[in-house]
Amino acid sequence: MDELSGFKLFLGQLAQTNATLDYFTDFEKIRSHIQPIEIKLNTLNYLLGKENLDTAVRQLYHENPKVFEVLGILIAIRESKKTKVLNHDLQAVSLSSFFNSPEHIIEYIELTGLAAVFRNSEITNLVDYVFGIEVGLDSNARKNRGGNNMANAVAAIFQQHNIAYRSEVYSTEFLEIASLGADIKRFDFVITTSIKTYLIETNFYNTGGSKLNEVARAYSDIAPKINRYSNYEFIWITDGQGWFSAKNKLEEAFNIIPSVYNLSTINSFIQQIKAEL
Repeated sequence: MDELSGFKLFLGQLAQTNATLDYFTDFEKIRSHIQPIEIKLNTLNYLLGKENLDTAVRQLYHENPKVFEVLGILIAIRESKKTKVLNHDLQAVSLSSFFNSPEHIIEYIELTGLAAVFRNSEITNLVDYVFGIEVGLDSNARKNRGGNNMANAVAAIFQQHNIAYRSEVYSTEFLEIASLGADIKRFDFVITTSIKTYLIETNFYNTGGSKLNEVARAYSDIAPKINRYSNYEFIWITDGQGWFSAKNKLEEAFNIIPSVYNLSTINSFIQQIKAEL
């Protein structure tokens, strides 16, 4: 089979999804984010429905200025100290700098648009509101969960075939592979047979994005550095129709890396391993 037809076959085998129902939202993690700030959010509920927010903010600040430390999450920002914004002098300042006085707090809620939301009682409970924000923010972690599902699926296949493996192994264990240089790489799996040691990366992409091009480029670079040693081989097991958005880069990598598998073709790698045990 020539390279072109081999790649077309590989592309046609990519799975539509590996998303299970728990892929979309991690409610346990969301609750863990809310619990430490729940009291402060409940205290800030005092501002909801207040027409005179200036007075209400000053009263609340006088009672407990620390409750305003959580204002960042109300606009979907978790790291207020690390987030930079422009102030009225067009200077870059941390978002949290707006939480250190009643005047700055009032400026913050007015300019972010929160003031109108508060006055009109468009929010009735800030804990519930932040729960919704956290659900939205958690969607950013879906690609990581897709990758974890893929690693778990591959591990299950190894276990099913009684193939011993190690997971999350750092390149510092393989000092003889001098071509990797000083960069420290963590491989998802390592399998050692009587013939060679296989350094394995796995991933699954339900959706596209620029990261896919970067991954294909990185693996195209690292594979030849490892494969130049006869007792080592780089293996890439990847799947998901997110690759359709980066199929040109995937094809380049497919033609550079000798051993690229998906969940449909992984059995050929399994048989190779078994023959070498």
